[in-house]
Amino acid sequence: MEALGRLVDICIGAAPVDLSAAAVTGKRVKLRDCGGLTIVVVKGVGTAGDDPTVTLRQHTAGTGGTTATLPVIDHYYLKDATALAGTETWTRVTQTAAATVADPGAAGTSAEHQQILVIEVEAEQLSDGYTHVSLDVADVGTNAQLGTVLYLRRDLAIERAPAAMVASL
Repeated sequence: MEALGRLVDICIGAAPVDLSAAAVTGKRVKLRDCGGLTIVVVKGVGTAGDDPTVTLRQHTAGTGGTTATLPVIDHYYLKDATALAGTETWTRVTQTAAATVADPGAAGTSAEHQQILVIEVEAEQLSDGYTHVSLDVADVGTNAQLGTVLYLRRDLAIERAPAAMVASL
């Protein structure tokens, strides 16, 4: 049995974009009817000093409403290499609970590496009245660095064929 529609729903946070063009405001995704969200950030090689910073936010609506940071990131997972080859293993990186991850891997060289960053958010971690989350990526500087953000809504409360799934906003 396929996972899409039964276990996960995949949504766009930010389409592939040059992270140096401007700050990237992540699209909002609702956490109603799912257990949580796995956020995947994939970024290409950039220039020294242009280390990315991501910020997790929570919202009371799909558009408009109230927005606040969501300081629940106490760890994340990272694959990091000058050129990802598929042979890397995951590293669990711990930090004091915060809404941001700055310079993933804390090596001061994250811009110079290709990375896959994974952040897990449980639906129950949202503050009362908040229903949606998003992940923003700050402008990394003046030099090109490509990146994308995907949301994997997981532990779906309602299973459907992929074509019958409702929009994630």
